[in-house]
Amino acid sequence: HAVVVANGTAALHIAALAAGAAPGVHGVTQPITFVASANGMIYAGATCDLVEIDPDTLMMSPAALAAYLARRPETRLIVPVSFSGLSSDGPALRKAAGDRIIIEDASHAFGAQNADGSNVGGGGWADMTVFSFHPVKPITTGEGGAVVTDDDELARKLRLYRSHGIERDPARLVDRAETASPWYYEQQLLGFNYRLTDLQAALGLAQVAKVDRFMARRREIAHRYDARFAGHPRIRLHQTGKARRDRSGHHLYVVGLDYAALGTTRAQVMSALRAEQIGAQVHYIPVHHQPYHKARLGDCAGRFPVSDAFYAGALSIPCYPQMTDADVDRVADAILRLVD
Repeated sequence: HAVVVANGTAALHIAALAAGAAPGVHGVTQPITFVASANGMIYAGATCDLVEIDPDTLMMSPAALAAYLARRPETRLIVPVSFSGLSSDGPALRKAAGDRIIIEDASHAFGAQNADGSNVGGGGWADMTVFSFHPVKPITTGEGGAVVTDDDELARKLRLYRSHGIERDPARLVDRAETASPWYYEQQLLGFNYRLTDLQAALGLAQVAKVDRFMARRREIAHRYDARFAGHPRIRLHQTGKARRDRSGHHLYVVGLDYAALGTTRAQVMSALRAEQIGAQVHYIPVHHQPYHKARLGDCAGRFPVSDAFYAGALSIPCYPQMTDADVDRVADAILRLVD
């Protein structure tokens, strides 16, 4: 089942609701992600804590998750993030999670593959997988998102939450006397107007037809950057290795820089790149640094050292299919001049 919605945040919201998120329910996601990964559970009334990432993959650490669940066994929802387009370590996360609900936030990973060669979202370890079709994502519908699942009952709930909680299937109506009335419908729960428009869907179908080409080019770009930066003592690369690069969707290409050792700041580096007409960004400010989440979580000093260290050096540089090899080399040359 693929339930398409207005945006990725809406997808996270209805996935949390379908999974049973409500007041009194506890869930977790990871610090290095966009805030929507946590917000989806909170919109539904659940609480949301954080689990540390792995320093190599930058995704939820299965060992950290297992340790967290030992302390908080009442946790019911887990939202790992397939960061930058590389799929999470699904089997290890599922082993740690047991029978808890896993919602994979694969907003970066449409078109990517899992370690076993299956497509991200193709079933297996996650109960639901969420995609985003924002303009900068692997494919776009302008704005849009989707939840995919193999579970018939979860899919039914997702469709209800997407469209005002309205049921039209005669077999599922509460008022059995109206099952023969073709105009009849029932609002059975409090849902939302989260539908995708037909125009957006048409754009999405055209984009899906190009996804293999988009993925191939993003992977070429990542390999080219890797070759240019390999072994440089002042540049840290993440999620490296041919096997990872060849299955990642490469929504992002992130380098780690020690700005203090370079005698500069991240803002100065970004300004210098901007002066050369090269855009850069930071993905992401950790969730526990945000004022709203600080107020919820309390003092997190020292709780997430891996996430904080990653954030301190993170810099996302251009990576998109329309880049030529010359574009990639121009960006790499600019980064190398700044660190040498």
